[in-house]
Amino acid sequence: MSIHEKINYVEFPCRELSATKTFFESVFSWQFTDYGTEYTAFANSGLDGGFYRSELHSSAANGGALVVFYSDDLESTLQKVKENGGEINEEIFSFPGGRRFHFVEPGGNEFAVWSDK
Repeated sequence: MSIHEKINYVEFPCRELSATKTFFESVFSWQFTDYGTEYTAFANSGLDGGFYRSELHSSAANGGALVVFYSDDLESTLQKVKENGGEINEEIFSFPGGRRFHFVEPGGNEFAVWSDK
């Protein structure tokens, strides 16, 4: 359901659509719908969106928005990210209110996962 003047959709550049899809399906149970060979939409993520084929990528160091997932079991999620081709670019660290880590998915985009546990 779309809500007036609220965030509805997010799009990311992606170097490897196929690898990115496999990664997010395996780690976070996302679902994908392809629209040609240059775009794939995702659902079952908390916020719908898509990836478009590009040599660019999104990272916090380059000024990109950082999308952060929540996990009830941070170590388990970290292990799934590693096992499915994610590169950990910031190991688990504590901050006021919880702990988190950052990773880069196979398409080149940086994300983070946090937990209050």
